[in-house]
Amino acid sequence: MKIVFWFRGAILYFSTAWLMALSTQVQLRDAYLRVDAAPDDPLFTTYAAAPERSRFFADKAYFMDYFTPDKPITYSSQYAGEWAIIWKINNVVIQQTRDFARPPVVVASFPDMAILEYAPFVGLEVQEVFWVYSSGAARIQLFLKNTGSRDLNLTLYSVLHLPDDSLMAVDFIPDRGYLFTHYESRIRLHSNLYADRDYPTHFRNLLASQPRPVSFGTHRGCRFRDVYFAIKRKSKIHEYVRCLNERKSGPADFVLLQTDLHLKPGQSARVGFVRGVQDARRDVQELFTDVENALRADVQQQVIANEALFSRIPRISFRTRAERMVYLSAFNLVRQCILPPRGQTRYNYYVFSRNPIWGWGHGHQVMHESLSMLAYAFLAPPSAVASQRIFIEQQYPDGLIPYRVGPRGPQCYPHKGVGTTSAPFFAWTSWEVYRVSQDREFLKDAYQAGARYLEYLDRERDKDGDGMYEWGPYGIIENVRDGWNVVFQLFSEGEDEGRDISDELDALDLTCQVANEAYHLSLMARELGDREGERRWSRKFQQLKRLINQYMWDEETGFYYHIHMQTHRFDFEGHSLKRKEIIGFLPLWARVAPKDRARRLIQHLTNPESFWRKYGVPTLAADDPHYTPFVDGCCRWNGPVWLLWDYMVLVGLRNYGYERLARQLADKMMLAVSTQLRKNHRFWESYSPDFPVQESPSNYIWDAIMARVFIDLYLGESAFKPNSVLNHESRE
Repeated sequence: MKIVFWFRGAILYFSTAWLMALSTQVQLRDAYLRVDAAPDDPLFTTYAAAPERSRFFADKAYFMDYFTPDKPITYSSQYAGEWAIIWKINNVVIQQTRDFARPPVVVASFPDMAILEYAPFVGLEVQEVFWVYSSGAARIQLFLKNTGSRDLNLTLYSVLHLPDDSLMAVDFIPDRGYLFTHYESRIRLHSNLYADRDYPTHFRNLLASQPRPVSFGTHRGCRFRDVYFAIKRKSKIHEYVRCLNERKSGPADFVLLQTDLHLKPGQSARVGFVRGVQDARRDVQELFTDVENALRADVQQQVIANEALFSRIPRISFRTRAERMVYLSAFNLVRQCILPPRGQTRYNYYVFSRNPIWGWGHGHQVMHESLSMLAYAFLAPPSAVASQRIFIEQQYPDGLIPYRVGPRGPQCYPHKGVGTTSAPFFAWTSWEVYRVSQDREFLKDAYQAGARYLEYLDRERDKDGDGMYEWGPYGIIENVRDGWNVVFQLFSEGEDEGRDISDELDALDLTCQVANEAYHLSLMARELGDREGERRWSRKFQQLKRLINQYMWDEETGFYYHIHMQTHRFDFEGHSLKRKEIIGFLPLWARVAPKDRARRLIQHLTNPESFWRKYGVPTLAADDPHYTPFVDGCCRWNGPVWLLWDYMVLVGLRNYGYERLARQLADKMMLAVSTQLRKNHRFWESYSPDFPVQESPSNYIWDAIMARVFIDLYLGESAFKPNSVLNHESRE
């Protein structure tokens, strides 16, 4: 038997044997990576190309919606439309997942790929693999099997939807596919893309399939439901219409390809669809090549590659399926943010998010975002080392590690003649990456860079020479906590971000961070056999410990605060600086708090009226008049939960033996993350401490710290022992 497709004057023959030869499903061999996620499970569902096939400009990552019952399974890329498959089976049009005979389940989820299983119709079993092959080509691979007792006539419509008046069909090329264009604004919700940095706005697209489509067409309308009615109407007229309108050019809201199959009971088939995208200024041949490569690529080999990628991670035996989903999702998040070397760096680097893309989150690394490497090192140690090496590569001769490093070179944003750095987490991150990678050359280089960096801070961030540190003149970004900060707001004079007084205070956070850097430099020196260096940095740590406890501890309230740089008092221009921020717990993280003071801090921490909130530890105590639990945008520090800072609190608890409280805090963090992943399948920059509703930048890289939270609490130090068995049945 042969199946004949009429295709623009040519006849393509696909024998049943040929179709069945291509019908083998992909196999997941590593059972640990099988998640079987239902629509309401806490699974991260954004996908981006592997680093080796990624590019910076015209990069398309996709968000998968398999959980909305009145839509098809859709894949959307920011401003680039939604892509889906609509089914017609024995003349029944099935668009909504609520109408499926069995709803979709995500069998496995990787940084660049999702494997789903479902039954759109009784007797039709489907395995769908979505794979972002490259920055310019994504593929939907369908493996179909008729498990019923009746023949099935199938019509599959590959549909691209972009209802904003920018979609324009250009041509249908028989040997290539459906060519169309669209426009994307550089305007973004949180931070616009930079007009002078070659971000494209005009894009060329290609929709292709294998086998080649039997028809093509466009449609106008604002909803997928409009396509449903258009397809259904073709089934209601007297003469059955086998083709779409085959409109080659013109404006559209939908472009469609049509593929027909006939499956007898027991027969199987495979159908592949690819959506390609490129900067319209590029040669169209590049688009054709990318799409063709995506169609020909071996999906099973990529599954094997993903299993190999995840083979290093600790195999924790979690208490719940939800914890394992969040754990794997956290690794997916950080891995898909990695891009290959380009521009002025020789090393792979990260962006804050691949989808969505916003200006300040795209293109350069910052030390506090690099705390995501504490988790990523367990997935891909050499890649984590490479990311840290950019800070070494682009460090200034005077020791300054600039605020941002990456493909455009070092970015230090001079302000009042002083270069800007970021919160100093370099030595800590580098030490933790080394503990996993065991790369001694990297450790040596990181130690030297970290030592030079602290020498720079001694010269440039301790203007009065009292041994404690002030943020630089551009402290509003240097201190990480941006502008929405209770201390700055005390001097806001009605302004949103407030007056920046961070270079007029001896800063508790910065001084603790320098102490933590000195502590980890001493560990590095010991590991490298540098006894003199170990003594030097141990003395530095002890000096800072003494100063923090002498000046920044308030016995009356039992908490740590900033102090006035000149007076060393807890007031500034008539306002009290005794505001209980999350940074008051950093002395636990930095190991500088005496045990009796640690106990008093724990009383504050565990008070539900101040810090012990439902979804974690807020950045400002709930009993402060400036506290707000509402996350209505980016950069909110007067209440929202920031996972990295909660992780530092968790580390501090473990430093002082409060393991039970650390586990309880981890559970709060898990609740914050899993609540959002269940609702919308995204990670977020920050989380509301009290409510499940929030708005902030989504898919933020540093939420990958959740993987490290689980490793710390389930495995502890055993995670760093070579050849150790990384399987624990439960937390004790």
